[in-house]
Amino acid sequence: MSAAPNSRWRLAAGILLLFLLVAVLIAGRLLHWDDQLRLYWNERSVSPEQRAAGIWLPDYELALETTLAGLEEDETSGLSWSPLTGTLFTVTGQNPQLVEFTPAGVVLRRIHLSGFADPEAVEVLDDGRLAIFDERRRLVAVFRLEPGVESVELDDLAHYDLGFPDAGNKGFEGLAWDPHGQRLLLAKERDPLGLFALPNQPLLVRDLSSLAIDPRSGHMLMLSDESRLLVELDLQGEPRSFISLFGDLNGLVQGIDQAEGVAMDGEGNIYVVGEPNRFFVFSRRSVVARLTAPFSFA
Repeated sequence: MSAAPNSRWRLAAGILLLFLLVAVLIAGRLLHWDDQLRLYWNERSVSPEQRAAGIWLPDYELALETTLAGLEEDETSGLSWSPLTGTLFTVTGQNPQLVEFTPAGVVLRRIHLSGFADPEAVEVLDDGRLAIFDERRRLVAVFRLEPGVESVELDDLAHYDLGFPDAGNKGFEGLAWDPHGQRLLLAKERDPLGLFALPNQPLLVRDLSSLAIDPRSGHMLMLSDESRLLVELDLQGEPRSFISLFGDLNGLVQGIDQAEGVAMDGEGNIYVVGEPNRFFVFSRRSVVARLTAPFSFA
């Protein structure tokens, strides 16, 4: 008499287990856990000496989260650190402008970008000139920003066609200046996904939003919005380390939904902007602990 109920219970348990397995696989696919598992596997082969010589993102956590005042409707995109001024630059696509702000997220000035259609990336070159990429017009403009300037006109600047006329809204998204190779690196968002001026290695991410170069090691930071990942690539273009941009990880509470720009300064601090005007600073855990430690009096 008990065989039938036991058989039905085992069948129900098997069906439930199957549904749970399918749910986990679907969730893992949507949250791109497969990307993170592959990157985690790559991290296991990195030696302590290699970690010390590179960036090693697992040592980082959130040190500051704030918003860039006045840019709520402007959709920030792209980010670059200027060692000459000690400030950051981003661009906005909704209302084309170049924005300069401090590492604490205080906006210093906004420069109107006349003639630009959809600026997506900005990079500061060694000599202080700026390079801005316009995704819709598929060109990069290079110019020197003079003090007190409130507007720049595209037709007055040196600019270069980057091709991919059929890319639509899937063109180049990231720029990075490589001081070691003296070259400008470009990231194509997708269809096809690609890094230009790097070896053709598998990238292990779904899209590319922004690039940055560590001025000390020469390693690259690669930001992916869809995969919610920040990845370190070594000098051969191989993944070295990563951190996830989901909430409850690396000091993040809500996570970064639309990460659009990454930059790094000479001290190793990492800056990220996300739409519409969110700003994040990641520092090594020892630095964060020092900044947040309570004062003591002898």
